[in-house]
Amino acid sequence: MLKPFVALFPYHTAHHVLGIALLPPASSSRRPALVALVCITLIWSYNWIVMKQVLRYCGPFDFCVLRYALGCAVLFAALMIRGESLRPPPLMPTILIGLTQTMGFQALVQWALVGGGAGKTALLAYTMPFWVVPIAWFVLGERPALRLWCGLALAACGLVFVLEPWQGLGDLRNPLLAVGAGACWATGVVLSKRLFLRGGMGALSLTAWQMLFGTLGLVIVALPTHAQPIQWSGFFIGALAYNAILATGLAWLMWSHIVARLPADIAGLASLVIPIAGIGFAWALLGERPSPTEAVGIVLIGIALAVVTLRWPLRPARAP
Repeated sequence: MLKPFVALFPYHTAHHVLGIALLPPASSSRRPALVALVCITLIWSYNWIVMKQVLRYCGPFDFCVLRYALGCAVLFAALMIRGESLRPPPLMPTILIGLTQTMGFQALVQWALVGGGAGKTALLAYTMPFWVVPIAWFVLGERPALRLWCGLALAACGLVFVLEPWQGLGDLRNPLLAVGAGACWATGVVLSKRLFLRGGMGALSLTAWQMLFGTLGLVIVALPTHAQPIQWSGFFIGALAYNAILATGLAWLMWSHIVARLPADIAGLASLVIPIAGIGFAWALLGERPSPTEAVGIVLIGIALAVVTLRWPLRPARAP
């Protein structure tokens, strides 16, 4: 039942979630990989603050296009530097992955950030692994284990506390957009697994090509919604560089190093820390303090993530 995905979902490129199953057990020193894990967790969790603040300078979909266009350039440059083939993976599955996992996820996330808090949006987008369970059951016929059902039940309870439906339905748009982003991400995860089962393609190649197709989809979304001119400033350029070079390019390369050298469960700890750290950054830097009810929901979802993500005791991931 999607054993590798639970340790690898921090990055919103779905096939990273599946790549661990294709890697042999680590044999070299883990210290550099642990340092990289800390760095990548900080990069991705703080990026929720960057994505929120950048909306003062441009529209949400404009930023998505610019971010991923630059990200594509970084990844295709990495392909050429590493001497890998530029031949695209199977076209239609790759397009579907790009439309769900890049276009759908990022468009909904950035839209949710327009009126929603960075911390809450990060947490709700990270409901992705819970959506993977039913989607994989439907698409791949992989029946969930009891542990996953328990995680889903806890997550559902936590989601109710975070959304607070008893307060009325007027403020549900942004949270539901974030949850929808997680569902899009999960769909990309399952489609990626199905494509990887065919074999014959590299993770970096699929990352770059699906991102390219997803970026083209974002262009189609951005063109009719372009309402405000981009305010080019030092902060805006820095935010683009942060997203394209750090959050996409460098972080992806570090993640490849991590999954090659750390057990899946240890790598999976990042998936627990990133949304929680995002909430902490939002509280400290943006003043987004969770209400007591939301705090209960955050704790429940965090426990649910731990139930779904971690296998006890920790043990190295094995190649199938």
